[in-house]
Amino acid sequence: MKTQGRKNVHGKGGVRSKAAYTTSKYKSMLRTLVTDLIVKGSVTVTLSTARDLVSLADKMVTYGKKGDLNSRRLAAAVIRDVWADEANRVTALKKLFDEIAPSYKDRNGGYTRVLKIANRRGDNAPMAIVSLVK
Repeated sequence: MKTQGRKNVHGKGGVRSKAAYTTSKYKSMLRTLVTDLIVKGSVTVTLSTARDLVSLADKMVTYGKKGDLNSRRLAAAVIRDVWADEANRVTALKKLFDEIAPSYKDRNGGYTRVLKIANRRGDNAPMAIVSLVK
């Protein structure tokens, strides 16, 4: 069946523009944001990105709470290999498993908090602060 309207690269009818991110770019951005959340404790992102970030961050903390080798490997596949504290030689993965996850041992989920803030000035996108719950 022939489609009506403009066609994009993939041949779908009626699509006016291509998506801004490919799936691989979006997953890479989420990996970087989860790593920053572990290192810094909070990040400022758009509201739609915050929703995806919360689910991935909660999954990483759950892996940290399990603490076995398989969980460490699954978390290492997502978290980037960066220094959380270069002076003490602590990586982001080590900080997750040794500092962050043990503090949530009595908590069953809800490790992150999303606070809506003012819209971004340039494009009026709704913004949010994602932080780890203390």
